[in-house]
Amino acid sequence: MLTLLGLNLACNARQPLIMMRRLAFLFLALAALVAAAPAQARAQSVFRNVQRIVVFGDLHGEADKFEDMLRVAGLVDANGNWAGGQTHFVQIGDVEDRGPDSRTILNHLMRLEPQARRAGGYVHALIGNHEAMNMLGDLRYTSSGEFASYASRGAARLRDNYYLQTIAYERAHPPASGLPVFDDAYRADWNTRHPLGYVEQRIAWAPNGVYGRWVASHDAMIVINDIVFMHGGIGPTFTESNIDTINNAVRGALRGQPAAGFADILDNPDGPLWYRGFALNSEASEAANVSAVLSRFHVAHIVVGHTKRTPTIAPRFGGGVILTDVAVPSGASDPHAFLEINNGQMTTIHRGQRIALDGSSDAARCAYLNQVAAADGAGGAVASLASRCDSLGAAATAAP
Repeated sequence: MLTLLGLNLACNARQPLIMMRRLAFLFLALAALVAAAPAQARAQSVFRNVQRIVVFGDLHGEADKFEDMLRVAGLVDANGNWAGGQTHFVQIGDVEDRGPDSRTILNHLMRLEPQARRAGGYVHALIGNHEAMNMLGDLRYTSSGEFASYASRGAARLRDNYYLQTIAYERAHPPASGLPVFDDAYRADWNTRHPLGYVEQRIAWAPNGVYGRWVASHDAMIVINDIVFMHGGIGPTFTESNIDTINNAVRGALRGQPAAGFADILDNPDGPLWYRGFALNSEASEAANVSAVLSRFHVAHIVVGHTKRTPTIAPRFGGGVILTDVAVPSGASDPHAFLEINNGQMTTIHRGQRIALDGSSDAARCAYLNQVAAADGAGGAVASLASRCDSLGAAATAAP
């Protein structure tokens, strides 16, 4: 663990490049651009008697998609301000990475939060694995366009200073294999791995940075009415923990203060940010765990993102699990599908059309997917799935 400027900056043991991640945080000592801020109040995690809920799955920097879905859902007006009244809007996590424009989404979510509260509604921006990855310095999926969006007028100077601090650190802590040659070729390769905007991105995602502080004030899990929402899922390791324990553990770990017994909660494959069993395991093998989670949180449904399984919103386990991370096949247009729950009735909005979501049986699931396929149009991405919809009950292969 590396501690700089009073920040506990934990390395992620799940990733092999621990030294890289230590160095990724080192610039905080030289930049000193972000003043420490007091921790924000713990977010509320359980809500009752909510009439309307709107759920968006993983967004991954697709700001245009996000804005379009907000408008279709009636959550914003022509100026992008909250128009959803008392609606509870749940964004299931993974705003960042892959796409180029997550900052637009983050900034809009931050603007909508207080507006929704004043109107009696709520914006729930859940913590996903990519939020945690950005805070921990795991930037494998951060696009060049994303880095460029952070570049300030002084980006070159900041990067030069960070480079000097980096090689100073390496000289003070030489690897067992020996120091590299710090020549022009080394610097060119280093620049490629640290594009302009990299330093500003790391400052923004530090535990006291504008996005890191905001993310770490949110929840990994919430319950609204009879539904529990989370990014990935819950595996057997965590089914005995209550919702506040899990949320506090995630927030503490993001701030470099892991709770006893939960040191690996940000990385554990059974944890709420990473678990994929609800989407990928066969229904026969996963049924006991689903039942345990439903019972533990006293709910009838689990809504998750994280794992791309189908090109629309999809039910599994008799409707006990709803998958919201939409998989768009190569060459197909994104249907901008999202979930609406009104007085307990679930509806998929797919290409702007409303389809009642019923997964109570295999036959009901097939009928639902056939309706989505009809809305998708001839040759649409859903058509092939509808013809073999029983496969949703079987084990699947993890999406990248």
